[in-house]
Amino acid sequence: MANPPGQSLDRAANSEIRHYYQSHRLFRDRYRVLKKLGQGGFGVTYLAQNATLPGEPYCVIKQLCPKAGSELSLERAKVRFRREARALANLGSHSQIPQLLDYFTTGGEFYLVQDYIHGETLAQEVRRQGRLTEAQVKYFLREIIPVVRFIHRNRIIHRDIKPPNIIRSGRDRRLVLIDFGAVREFLSDVEEQVSQQAPATQFVGTPGFAPPEQLALRPCYASDIYALGITSLYLLTARTPIEFDQDPHTGAIRWHHTATVSPHLTMVIDKMLMPDARDRYTTVDELERALELEPHLEALAGCMNTRDRPTYAANGDPVVLNPDAYLTPIQREAQAIRKWRTKRSLSQGQKGRPAGPVSLP
Repeated sequence: MANPPGQSLDRAANSEIRHYYQSHRLFRDRYRVLKKLGQGGFGVTYLAQNATLPGEPYCVIKQLCPKAGSELSLERAKVRFRREARALANLGSHSQIPQLLDYFTTGGEFYLVQDYIHGETLAQEVRRQGRLTEAQVKYFLREIIPVVRFIHRNRIIHRDIKPPNIIRSGRDRRLVLIDFGAVREFLSDVEEQVSQQAPATQFVGTPGFAPPEQLALRPCYASDIYALGITSLYLLTARTPIEFDQDPHTGAIRWHHTATVSPHLTMVIDKMLMPDARDRYTTVDELERALELEPHLEALAGCMNTRDRPTYAANGDPVVLNPDAYLTPIQREAQAIRKWRTKRSLSQGQKGRPAGPVSLP
């Protein structure tokens, strides 16, 4: 039988932890609940202190509070919650992930207890100080890649990477990835594949930050890379995903006119944001290698054909190349270097074609 509408909200209002919050008594004889930090479709988050430990350190208590329309959907939500707890426990104590301190069931409710990270989210940071520079965005990517690599190596997809879920610690300025309510163990279910049954799940993530395959309930590791790309755009432009137009033919995001960045970073972000996951970086290791390539582009330019050269047919007539023809990654890189060098030469007051290595036949 379906639960009456609003039952999940009633359960939240009448939950056991709320009474402890209002009465200032210790929850589970341990936690002093101080205030509610936030609420979403999956749960309610409270700030608390562990009164049994020296110094009464702060922690975060997350209560499962699903919008369940039936007993079956409630049970599925509980399964997802237990999976979240196991996944967080498996992640251990990475310095960029809040440590899982406890998880338990009481009064028919499910709870996670994690370290409290004092700091400012990237969304708050941008609202306070404005858009970030290109150098700051590159530094952000280099900072966040290690933790994304770590969760992927543990066969987990975060599925909700976005500025509000990344905190810059006020203590040591490190970036911390929070809100693993969207994590999913990326394990192959052989029985499910054999039976070709659709996964019993609903969309988890944030529209705009989630790529097409995630909206189709088929997330992969490259889905998190797409979310990193959208996050990078937000940091560069202070614009939310809904403020960008899309190419009606390819689905690609039109963002080049909103930020002035180097050709190399433009190429990197474009690849992160490819609508088809197969066209993106498949791993964060590939993304990291692409970022590390930039300091060496000037030296590599001498090894690459960076000048336009007409292609000739057998009869000697020049062939006009199709501007929409496919270019290999090396050709795109060479093209980007050529444009960058031309722009630099013009800015320095040079006339004519910028100097460069002679193309070999």
